[in-house]
Amino acid sequence: MRLRRNKLMSLLLLTVLLLSACGNDDGLLDSPIKETGFVLGTVVNLSVYDEGKEAAVSGAFDLISDWEAVLSDEVATSEVSAINKNAGKEPVKVSEPVFNLVKEAIHYGELSNGGFDVTTGPLTNLWRIGYDDARKPSQAEIDDTLPIVDYTKIELDETNQTVYLPSENMELDLGGIAKGFIADEVVKYFDAEDVTTAIIDLGGNVYVKGNRPSGEEWTVGVQNPYLGRGQLLGRIRASDLSVVTSGIYERYLEVDGEQYHHILDPKTGYPYDNEIAGVTIVSETSVAGDALSTSVFSLGLDDGLALIETLEDVEAVFVTKDKRIVLSSGLTNQFEVLNENFETNES
Repeated sequence: MRLRRNKLMSLLLLTVLLLSACGNDDGLLDSPIKETGFVLGTVVNLSVYDEGKEAAVSGAFDLISDWEAVLSDEVATSEVSAINKNAGKEPVKVSEPVFNLVKEAIHYGELSNGGFDVTTGPLTNLWRIGYDDARKPSQAEIDDTLPIVDYTKIELDETNQTVYLPSENMELDLGGIAKGFIADEVVKYFDAEDVTTAIIDLGGNVYVKGNRPSGEEWTVGVQNPYLGRGQLLGRIRASDLSVVTSGIYERYLEVDGEQYHHILDPKTGYPYDNEIAGVTIVSETSVAGDALSTSVFSLGLDDGLALIETLEDVEAVFVTKDKRIVLSSGLTNQFEVLNENFETNES
């Protein structure tokens, strides 16, 4: 899970508006129990409105750290690191959650025709976008790396619960799906702790649990990709939903006046070049939102929208480079445009 050290890389792409809300008589607070920490290579904010749930908030941070120790390829003792160290050598037995997450990642690879690929780690290491030493690699370097980037080569053994990367120097990088998985684990943990009203924000992967203390839905703002932090192009009403954004404006490298964003095409080795500036996925689970935000970005506007329309309980907001907002059919009455410089397919 190669989560960038640029702490604010996508943190404020999504903003939950009206964090403080009027209380009521249901044991909910006017202002939340809130804790912020740097975990998973990003800033994590947890806000809980249920009274007396301080221990649940702290416990959720412990849970996030525990999962980071399992899933991050930057933790030497993690299960993912063990898989990578044994690439081209032998299969590695993993825990059931890790096995199932790898299997789910392969599913999204298939769904996106290979656009979502959890073996892009070697390409990411070449470009290093989001790090101080980012650079544009040579064509020769890219050509040498592409043969070991292919999620279809991952070998899963259901009986022995093993994962095997058959080529030396292949790498599994779950960064495009792990934050979503962990957010869903926090939701489950909060359910067990009787937390009914909360905002879970894992570096821009936002899940709003329940309704606001006033009883109304939460309002999640979508960042304008062309303006500064906190400048919104629209907002979504949501409850018990995940809202995840990917975009070319999150992290990029500029070389000779040309910008190269961080979402790399595993087939070419270069950043995707299509009409999309950003895409926001609204879904019942954060793991789906995390994986689909990259998947539909890779497919482009028409094919990405077509995919979303085939999926249950998933919607999307596409922002194009020519300042159009394209909504999937289920968001017609849930999204409010706040910037008159953007046109929508509702217009």
